[in-house]
Amino acid sequence: MINKQSMWFLTLLSLVLVLGVYYVTMPNDLLSSKIEGKEKEKQVNVKVSEGDILIAMRANRDEKVSATIEELQNVLTKENATTEEKDKAFEELKVLNLNIGKEGELESKIEEKFGIKSYIEINKDNIKVVINSKEHDASLANKIMRSIQEEYKEKMYITVQFE
Repeated sequence: MINKQSMWFLTLLSLVLVLGVYYVTMPNDLLSSKIEGKEKEKQVNVKVSEGDILIAMRANRDEKVSATIEELQNVLTKENATTEEKDKAFEELKVLNLNIGKEGELESKIEEKFGIKSYIEINKDNIKVVINSKEHDASLANKIMRSIQEEYKEKMYITVQFE
């Protein structure tokens, strides 16, 4: 009579045997193409337009914001989190959502007022503005900074960068 230990041994042995036969009979060109595919790097020439830079910056910001929102929502849904932690997470989530709305509003205002596409990132009292223009114009940057500062009562630190 076969005991359980012998049965497991035979099962595993047959599994190893089947896998060994499978890899031995596999065509060499298929196996080598899989290995080479991992090692080879493709060189791709990409022409980046100015609009693409702004899109990439927005996508990067959206990824960071999504990760932060997820973390804050996890804190809010934790059963063992204290009320202070939940309150802090809720306030941060509220500020984050307000900043996202304000960023979009300011981008629309700049496009409407100056006819320029832009990317805006708000971090507490710092506002980073990236303008889609090759020309560096100090007077335009000053007008943009004043236009953004009009939206806030307190002093904001605004930087304007031309791309």
